[in-house]
Amino acid sequence: MAAAEELFYAHGITAVGVDLIAERSGVTKRTLYNQFGSKDRLVAAYLAARDARWRALVRAGVDAVRGTDPVAAVTAPFTALREWSRADAARGCAFINALAELPDPAHPAHRVAAGQKLWLRALFAHLATEAGCRAPDALATRLLVLHEGALATQPLPLDTLAETTALAGELVRAAAR
Repeated sequence: MAAAEELFYAHGITAVGVDLIAERSGVTKRTLYNQFGSKDRLVAAYLAARDARWRALVRAGVDAVRGTDPVAAVTAPFTALREWSRADAARGCAFINALAELPDPAHPAHRVAAGQKLWLRALFAHLATEAGCRAPDALATRLLVLHEGALATQPLPLDTLAETTALAGELVRAAAR
């Protein structure tokens, strides 16, 4: 799994074959197919594992400020993104990349990637509702667009995350009045 994640993220899903993953991981192709059944399911498993780590980081950030600072709770995914990006942001968002490479909604990895984005929007809506924000669904969509924009621009030599986080805070504060 570690080899697949490293290769898929660094080189792209469609550019990496099962032969290379087997070679890099030190197992046979047969072992990979026995464990995952197909490359498509291996890609879905890679994204699901990454999604679980991301959600845990976001939940920890939300829990750290929930109840004491409603604005910070709503914008916690932006704070989590800064921490996440320190470790791994060379190619932007693995989920955006997967959606671009695998446009078929029936593909198992596409479903995982789309689910991650829909979860984040739902989380923004839930947190905005808890914070007493007006129009929490519209705010959630705006926050998702800002968050995704910050992700998409990570490979550029810009610090869009700082500006995006500030803008997200402004939107939340305005909606909470």
